[in-house]
Amino acid sequence: MSQEKVTIFDTTLRDGEQSAGIGLTTKEKLEIAQQLERLGVDVIEAGFAASSPG
Repeated sequence: MSQEKVTIFDTTLRDGEQSAGIGLTTKEKLEIAQQLERLGVDVIEAGFAASSPG
């Protein structure tokens, strides 16, 4: 039986701030990234540096 790995690619930090009225602080972004890491997420797409401050 072959072993296949599922790669988890999370876009919470990028897409999450695209919703109207949503703005995460730097501290909140760091906390989310740390929790995603603890969950074993393989790739965290942080966003676009020019599109959102912090």
